[in-house]
Amino acid sequence: MVTLTLLEPQQKTPLKQWCFENSTVIRIGRAADNHVILTDSLVSRHHLEIRQISSVGGGSWQVISKGTNGTFLNGVLVIQDSLPNNALLQLAQGGPIIQFQTQETIPPEWKSVAAGDSPTGKSSSELFNNHGSLTVTCSHEGNSPQNLFCIHCGQPLSVIQIIRHYQVLRTLGQGGMGTTYLAWDAAGVIAGHPKLLVLKQMNADMARIAKAQELFEREAHTLKSLNHPGIPKYYDFFVEGGKKYLAMELVHGQDLEKRIYATGPVIPSQAIAWMIQTCDILHYLHSQEPPLIHRDIKPANLMVRTANNQVAVLDFGAVKEIGTTPGTRIGAEGYCAPEQERGQPLTQSDLYAIGPTLIFLITGDSPFKFYRQKGRAFRFDVSKIPTVTPKLKDLIDRVTEPLPRDRFQSAKELAAALAACK
Repeated sequence: MVTLTLLEPQQKTPLKQWCFENSTVIRIGRAADNHVILTDSLVSRHHLEIRQISSVGGGSWQVISKGTNGTFLNGVLVIQDSLPNNALLQLAQGGPIIQFQTQETIPPEWKSVAAGDSPTGKSSSELFNNHGSLTVTCSHEGNSPQNLFCIHCGQPLSVIQIIRHYQVLRTLGQGGMGTTYLAWDAAGVIAGHPKLLVLKQMNADMARIAKAQELFEREAHTLKSLNHPGIPKYYDFFVEGGKKYLAMELVHGQDLEKRIYATGPVIPSQAIAWMIQTCDILHYLHSQEPPLIHRDIKPANLMVRTANNQVAVLDFGAVKEIGTTPGTRIGAEGYCAPEQERGQPLTQSDLYAIGPTLIFLITGDSPFKFYRQKGRAFRFDVSKIPTVTPKLKDLIDRVTEPLPRDRFQSAKELAAALAACK
């Protein structure tokens, strides 16, 4: 059996897995007729083939590269070469990374779960014990310290705790409101097959604050009602041991705040492309009935997916319906519109945040650095930023006008204006 695992490029953790039994040729590329379809723009329509050249002793394999941008085998550019077990294949420089494994040691039951079906006739839940762990034994030898899952049996290597049927593998973040975990739904209760996801736990001290409870439950309620590729999918909401939990899609990528701090500012065309994608998500939110205002658009809440460089909007705890009673002031300083500061957010308040976000992406500096008094009001002054064109300057000026009526009136209108600045 051959297992191909798409890896997250930095941590080399598994994102997706394909299993092939009795296959002698496996084709990988962007086109729909491939066995493994990868939508990355660096991947050619028919990028590579993996061929079995001998079936003796578990079989020997070779890779044949057909991609325009090349294929790298363990970091070396190849056209055609033998393919060792556990080899890493990168489809183009900076493209997706796939681990190739021949896994004859995997028990038949686990092979069927990894493949997403159950030819043995057992449901995935029958393959796990009451603690959500696989009922197979493995020494886990030969695993990298960075691995979340065993390369032999596919089980998690380290489980911090078990909450219901979720195995907590790692703490992703900790804040005043709660703790975010990377978790493994081993029994496939949510998706029908094993799945990595995010599990948000509300802190016990926050549970005593009515407003905090309202925000946490609002995020769960909002996510459950939405369906857009730029918004994490809702999976589950429950109370366990007096604590509230929200299970949702794991977005593989890096938020724009971390990305800029790690690699520096980006060229305006890239910043504009990300903001057009953000506008598409805001258009979806603002088109709900009644319209939904996110209220916390900022670089830290905009995640760029590793697989396709597409933006996803995170953190829906602050979402508010238009027409509801003016409430608590929510929003990040420097990104928050004046009317939102007063607790009266509008859809145009979300659009306002696009301006300072653009400034941060292009300069790598806090938008506050460019906030100056102009007449009787404070405005962003980007006139001395060399990469900002006059057209982009005018857009930032308009989208951050103090009065909502003077700004772009819809996310679609703003997206069109952004496109004209490229």
